[in-house]
Parts: sequence; C-alpha cells; structure tokens
Amino acid sequence: MSSKQPRRQRKTFFNAPLHRRHKAMTAPLSRELREKYGVKRLPVRKGDKVRVMRGQFRGVEGSVVDVDLSRYKIKVDNVVIKKASGDQVFYPIHPSNVMIISLDTSDDVRMKIIERRRAGEAE
Repeated sequence: MSSKQPRRQRKTFFNAPLHRRHKAMTAPLSRELREKYGVKRLPVRKGDKVRVMRGQFRGVEGSVVDVDLSRYKIKVDNVVIKKASGDQVFYPIHPSNVMIISLDTSDDVRMKIIERRRAGEAE
C-alpha cells in the first residue's frame, strides 16, 4: 500500500478492483495439502471443503457455498444461525479464519495456478 494512514488503507482495500479482491480472499491449506501441492495458501472457491479455525464455529467443517467478493466473506454449509423468524441463514466468515482441507480441482485452471505458484516459490 502506498499510504501509512489507516483511513486510506481501508479506502484502498474496500474500493479494490476484482483482481485484487480475489487475491485477498485466500486461506491457508492444511498440512497434508501443503505437502502435496507445495503451496501455502490459495484463494477460496465454491466447492472447497474448509474447517473453521476461529470464532464461535471453531472446528466446524463444511463445503463453501458462496464466495462474496464485495463483502470479503465466504459462506460454509454447516455454519448457520437461526433468525428471530425461525429461518436458518448462512453465517458469513472471513477466509483468513478458515483452513482449506480439500480442494475442488474439477477444472484445470486451478492446477495451472498451483503449478505457477510452485514454480515461483522454487526460484
């Protein structure tokens, strides 16, 4: 960031373009995935299986249902709260508070990203 002022850092963060928002939506990989892929963290995607590491839902595992780039939050299928009307809604969680325990590698694009990152870290 170019400024030291917290207000300008927040302004830059919350007015960031999409390609920077994707980068900010990263979560650490589990120890097994780290050894398997050689990458420490990856952006969270819909379909990934995650474990909540912080907050009132600590220890809960589930798959990612939604990734909200505008609010910098993700929604996990087992993390729900009950509204006053009795409806259950997903509780939004920041991706830094979860750990990816299983990747959704159904497309080749993600594997290319992993290979590119692994090659960058080797240099």
